[in-house]
Amino acid sequence: MKKKVLLMGKSNSGKTSMRSIIFANYIARDTRRLGATIDVEHSHVRFLGNLVLNLWDCGGQEAFMENFFASQRDNIFRNVEVLIYVFDVESRELEKDMHYYQSCLEAILQSSPEAKIFCLIHKMDLVQEDQRDRIFRERERDLERLSRPLECTCFQADEVLLFERATFLVIARAERKEHGDIHRFEKVSNIIKQFKLSCSKIAAQFQSMQLSNGNFSAYIDVFTPNTYVMVVISDPNITPAITLLNIKNARKHFEKLEGVKQSQPLLPSQ
Repeated sequence: MKKKVLLMGKSNSGKTSMRSIIFANYIARDTRRLGATIDVEHSHVRFLGNLVLNLWDCGGQEAFMENFFASQRDNIFRNVEVLIYVFDVESRELEKDMHYYQSCLEAILQSSPEAKIFCLIHKMDLVQEDQRDRIFRERERDLERLSRPLECTCFQADEVLLFERATFLVIARAERKEHGDIHRFEKVSNIIKQFKLSCSKIAAQFQSMQLSNGNFSAYIDVFTPNTYVMVVISDPNITPAITLLNIKNARKHFEKLEGVKQSQPLLPSQ
């Protein structure tokens, strides 16, 4: 049984040193001769008998990190069981560290939503002993705040539409802000139908769509076996990962409702 484990964090945070001490029997002083990780280093470690950990030690230099979130995004973040993100407690670029951490969360949510995530605050032994608890609690609060997308609610969306899957007709909607274009539902339906037709011409299936401009973001995704959902959001502070997670969490409840409705016998008409 093989499990993919991502080891990520900014350059010099100590990822490779930790990996070498834990899995390669290095002692602490020997890690000083380890060079910077270039791109991704792969290793396999047998653990607890039949469990094989497929470790991906990802380089933390900015060029590599940006590449991981762009051209290598699917390869890096697909089929991940565990993400271990390492923070250097002495880093002077905390804001940038947090930015990369949030980017990792978004990528993991899209490609491996069931993955477990662990954050490690490294090099605490270099902090003065009387300051360690305070600094650790500060970092802990920052990470809890950034890792809190589950607490966002669907009420922060401006509008939610439910489409019938085959026809893409609007069958239900809810809105918090009034919209002047009363024909927008028909326009959206026609646009999606044309896009689905284009997909079918190249033997592809329409699954989801994300549109963004300076005023709003719109997310269209499969919702239940018979419906699609569209969520429109104008708040720039709400990240795509949060919205997609809310759709995912709501999906299972509506699938149950749809299943119950389909299982009920039809009443005879007169």
